[in-house]
Amino acid sequence: MASNTWGKHFRLTTFGESHGSAIGGVIDGCPSNFSIDTAAIQFQLNRRRPNQNDWVTPRNEADEVEFLSGIFEGKTTGAPIGFVIKNNDQKSRDYDQIKDTYRPGHADYVYDVKYGHRDHRGGGRSSARETACRVLAGEMARQLMASKSIQARAYVSSIKDCCVPKNYGFLDLTKIDQSPVRCPDETTSERMIQLIQQAKENQDSLGGIITCVIENVPVGWGSPIYEKLNAQLAHGIFSLNAVKGFEMGDGFSSTLKWGSQNNDAVLGGTNHEGGITAGISNGKDIWFKVAFKPTSSIGQRQETINKNNETVSMALEGRHDPCVVIRAVPIIEAIAHFTLLNSYLESKIELL
Repeated sequence: MASNTWGKHFRLTTFGESHGSAIGGVIDGCPSNFSIDTAAIQFQLNRRRPNQNDWVTPRNEADEVEFLSGIFEGKTTGAPIGFVIKNNDQKSRDYDQIKDTYRPGHADYVYDVKYGHRDHRGGGRSSARETACRVLAGEMARQLMASKSIQARAYVSSIKDCCVPKNYGFLDLTKIDQSPVRCPDETTSERMIQLIQQAKENQDSLGGIITCVIENVPVGWGSPIYEKLNAQLAHGIFSLNAVKGFEMGDGFSSTLKWGSQNNDAVLGGTNHEGGITAGISNGKDIWFKVAFKPTSSIGQRQETINKNNETVSMALEGRHDPCVVIRAVPIIEAIAHFTLLNSYLESKIELL
């Protein structure tokens, strides 16, 4: 399994399983003599952590980070930054029933076929618990770009068929975290909560869409052909569990317009393209949407197969998110910041 490193100039390698002793990572490419705000990093980890309200999994993990190397007296040394986040609330017995049975919608079957051996406890390496490492790296990337005032803000814009009826420009994005489902539109937020409660009562789950807006990215980040900024964003987004769609700007809805309606003015005006032209930032807000499927782990009985290819039925036990988009908001923001830092570093190299 040699696909655990992300990034070209600012790189993250992660390790660990959902029910192992810890998850963690190594960040390479961080410049020296940079003051790290560890409190801000912990704040972002807390936004992603489980058991933060009634609408997410009750697994009780503090997600407190411990730095092992690369930081001395509050500043980076230029050496690789090693860190761990301990797992303290594993209930591996909840997964005994799936040791020889494959959960629908999960990586169980394909991991077993590909590797011949898997950690069935909470999905092992395929668990979304790994994303805590990305949130940490993304916040460090944001801090490294702080002088440029670049800010990625994501919010839940739909859950099932309950959608925010306004474009992001008409919303107060400072209110995102005031909603337990991270939706800045109060009326829509209340309807979303009702849907999630209904899913919990029915032992079912829901999918949804996250909209992300990135402000103050200057013109010129990203490169043509294989290193397009939108392609780099899509790569990071699609590496997340449960993601099934990525849409830049107007995306699919642009197919319903005439070219005369869809073309943006070079400066000012509309922003149908989502802030990226020909793979390069154009100075406007970068905005995109991410579609998440309903959580695969549900309490309803489902039909599946076991290792002997026998048809069996199972009802999953354990602690699961009825809707993953709530906790995915800080992850999407982290991916945006991480990707943009790499694009910025690439642009500096191209100017040498």
